Amino acid sequence: MARHRLAAAAALVLTATACSGGADEPASAPPPSVSQIPAPTATSPTPTPTPTATPTTIPTPTPMPPPAFDPAAAYAVVEHLAGTIGPREATSPGFQQAAQYVVDTMTALGYEVTTTPFPVPAGNSWGVDVEAGTSRNVIVDPPGFDPTRPHVIVGAHLDTVPQAPGAEDNASGIGVMVELARMAAAQPPGLPVRFIAFGSEEPRGDGDSMHHFGSQFYVRELPAAQAAALAGMVSLDRVGVAADHVPVCTGGRGTTALRDALVAAAATAAVPVRTCENRSSDHWSFEKGDLPSARLGSIPYEAYHSPGDVPAVVDPAQLGRAGAVVWAWLGTL
Repeated sequence: MARHRLAAAAALVLTATACSGGADEPASAPPPSVSQIPAPTATSPTPTPTPTATPTTIPTPTPMPPPAFDPAAAYAVVEHLAGTIGPREATSPGFQQAAQYVVDTMTALGYEVTTTPFPVPAGNSWGVDVEAGTSRNVIVDPPGFDPTRPHVIVGAHLDTVPQAPGAEDNASGIGVMVELARMAAAQPPGLPVRFIAFGSEEPRGDGDSMHHFGSQFYVRELPAAQAAALAGMVSLDRVGVAADHVPVCTGGRGTTALRDALVAAAATAAVPVRTCENRSSDHWSFEKGDLPSARLGSIPYEAYHSPGDVPAVVDPAQLGRAGAVVWAWLGTL
């Protein structure tokens, strides 16, 4: 019995030893501490490069050259009025055709154009009987023009005596006026310019009451506020006959301030001028109304008021001189 208990004890000891491992068996390695675990390497995302903005190049605007008077363009108007249309007696179909030509030309330049009709009596125009009828002024204004604000007028008469094609008298003045209007549209002067093609300037009898009907009508109907706003009126009448100077005239009863301003402007434009006195153009209607006015032109010529007043009478260079004087004056306003 004792022997069985000893054997059982010995077996228990052997079992215990087998379960615990022997003293010579290596121990299991302890788990690594947290401090021994290498930290994960953070990989930063590669930044997307910001594109470099290409600077916008703003082109330097090319300055526009100042407008220059074109004698050939003014002469082309002379050729059309005197060569294509011909005589333009104030109540005739030829005058109406010429008036429409001015309306169309000035409208194409961007102006606001109106016509004002007025009656003219029967009479005798330079030896030819003429009937009573209606003529008209063609009034040309820049957009937004206010006639009660300071302004100037540049005018020229459109009609002729019945027998003359009227190249010098007065397609020359209309040609210069149209070219000045083109320039003023491109580079407006300091004061607005109203351009007027006057009807029925030529006489239908003797004395002031039978002459300058269009300009007399304009001045007579001019409201007081518009008269007060008028800084000056220049009449372009017979400005194309070749000469070594440009006449600058007044009627002799009003102020000479505008005439003197034109003379000074001519000096800056290097155009020789001579002062004179006459009353045979539309400036006289304004001068009689105590409005500042002057006339350019009046060189004598053989074909005056005759069928020989054809475009060949007109010198484009003289048109250029007249235009240069008025443009220089407009530049002082």
